[in-house]
Formats: sequence, structure tokens, C-alpha cells
Amino acid sequence: MTNDKIYLSSPDVTNLEEEALVRAIRSGWIAPLGPEVDAFEAELAEYCGRSRAVALSSGTAALHLGLLTLGVGPGDLVLTSSLTFAATANAIVYTGAEPVFVDADESGNMNPDLLEKAFRTLQSEGRAVKAVVPVDLLGKVADHERINEIASRYGAVVLSDAAESLGAIRNGKSAGAFGIATAVSFNGNKIMTTSGGGALLTDDDNLADHVRYLATQARQPVVHYEHTEIGYNYRMSNILAALGRAQLSRLDDMIERRRCHRVRYRELFSNISGVRIFGEPSGVDGGMTRDNFWLTSIVIDPSIAPFTAAELRAALTSADIESRPLWKPMHLQPIYAKNRVFTDGVGEALFHTGLSLPSGSVLTKEQIDYLSTNVSQFLEASHVR
Repeated sequence: MTNDKIYLSSPDVTNLEEEALVRAIRSGWIAPLGPEVDAFEAELAEYCGRSRAVALSSGTAALHLGLLTLGVGPGDLVLTSSLTFAATANAIVYTGAEPVFVDADESGNMNPDLLEKAFRTLQSEGRAVKAVVPVDLLGKVADHERINEIASRYGAVVLSDAAESLGAIRNGKSAGAFGIATAVSFNGNKIMTTSGGGALLTDDDNLADHVRYLATQARQPVVHYEHTEIGYNYRMSNILAALGRAQLSRLDDMIERRRCHRVRYRELFSNISGVRIFGEPSGVDGGMTRDNFWLTSIVIDPSIAPFTAAELRAALTSADIESRPLWKPMHLQPIYAKNRVFTDGVGEALFHTGLSLPSGSVLTKEQIDYLSTNVSQFLEASHVR
């Protein structure tokens, strides 16, 4: 038994990260920007199959500046996933635009059929959609092929929120390579971290340059401080970029360790009726499609399974093991209760029946064994009730 709480996704740092931080500090580049930022952007863009990356203070900043650069502003409509963290919708609101929510399909990602319905309905009302922001839930890449086709047909651009899916691939394409631009996050609980941070990825040089310009307070290229539009202090520091470079070099290994946890969970729940696991333990299509195993989550059908998600969560909490329901859909959040939504109830059902389990690559064998023992004991007790 461990005396330390087991978390969903703790940062995974090694001596390599420590050495990178020391290197950055000794270089003298302590203030924001510097050679580590330049190198991190180049390495990140290459890893994701993009030509440009702009390292920023958060994934939210990437969404905000990406939308602004794409011309989204007051009075515009932006279609986005309802089943997501609040940052996605908040970034839309920062621009003055109005988020309109689209529910999920059984994968947890944006339902393309409901997206089509949303476009068709809004068009019939004489309301145009400026952009679509689909979210890759828990590391699984959305159906961008259909989403992009639908958005293009209605004249909208796609900015992908891949905050949770860095390292995942779909049909041989990196999660960071979909849409006109992609936002990724390096928050402390993500699959790789820069403590805090994010980036915007794109193949559009003009878009990347303008995001970088806005992120550095929109300073004009003159010797004095000259500003012609509102800017933001959103750039990543040189020190955090050094941490990011070390993490990026280890990303594939961290993904594999999380995949092994997924396999372990699949074995634990394999004989339990009414329980399914999001995602697959290994790639499909010859490895051309896979999620990044950021979080392993289960969905429990209370009409079949011998327990509910709430009961399992309570048991894990009593053992000092963190677990968490899937995202509460944005259209059910008090702050967005009045916003338009196109839903068929799937997102709400996933919220009530889904549970995310500890999945971090830093989990030790002792912690995994302790976790497995507690889950097994709960499952045995549930069967004999």
C-alpha cells in the first residue's frame, strides 16, 4: 500500500528535464523568449508535421489568438464541442464571439451529423458561422475529415483544439496537423508539460506571424514602443521551452507507458458486463490511427453493470486514488446555459456514466499494483452484493 495519493496525470520529469533547465538558466536567457524557444518551436512543428509553431503561455492563449487572427470577433458565431473543458468556450468568448455548442457522438468527440444540422439550421435562420472549434476528447482525434468537409461547404474555417491529444494520430496524420491551425496544451496534467504553456501549430506563415505579433503585445517593429492594435503577453519563457524540449524528446515513451496502463485497465474490466473503455490499447489500421492514451476512461451502463460510476469513484477516493467524471458538457454549465446547443443527449449521458482513471506515465509499479488491487476488490464486492 502506498501513502501517497495517486493522481490522474501527474507530471513526468527526469534528470533530462533538470539538465535542460540548468542549461537554460546558465545561458543567461532568463527573460521570455530566447534560443530554447526557437528550438522548441522548430522541434514541435517537425514532430506534428507542421511548418510553423508558436510557443505560448497556454493552450487557451493559442485558441484565443488563433481565433482573433482568423478574424473572429464580436457578433460572430463559432460552433464548438460541448463535451470539453471550459477553456475552449472561454477563448471564443474572449474574442467577443458567441459559442454555439455541438454534442458528442459515442466516441466523445463532436458529432459530425449534429454539426451538419447546426450549420443547416443556422443558415436557414440567416446566421453565418465564422469558425468551428472541434475538441479531441481525452486524446482521441476527432473525425476531422468530415468536420472539415462540412465546415468548408458552409464557408467556415476549422481551428482544432488538440489540447488533450498531442502525440495522437488519425489516418497517419498527427493530431497537431488538422485544421488551418491547431492549439495544443502543456499544462501540468497533460501528456507532456512545460509547467504551464501551449502552442499554436499551422502551415500558414501569415497566421503564425500574426499570432506571434499579438502574443508579444502587438509591438510594431520600430525602435520605440509603437502599437496599432491590442496585444497580449502570451509568449512562452526560454526556461519553460527548455523543459518542453526535454519532454518532447521523451513523448513517445510516455505515450507507450500510458498505453500499457490502458491494457491493464482493459484486463481488469474485461469480464464486467456494462463497462466499456474509451479508445483502444494499440493502434488500428496498422498503427495509422491511435489516441495518445492521455487518460483512460471507462463508461458504465448502470442498467447492466453491478455498480455505478459514482460508486466506483467513492471507493477509489476512500483509497486515496483520484478519479473524475468526464467533462460536464458546456451547455449544462451555468455560465453557458443560455447558449444555443445542438444535442441528442449523448454528452450528458457520458458525463453521468463516465469515469477517468489514473493514467500518468509517472505511475510506479507499486502504485499500479495498489490501484489494481483496489479496483479488483471493489469489483468482487460489487458482484456479491
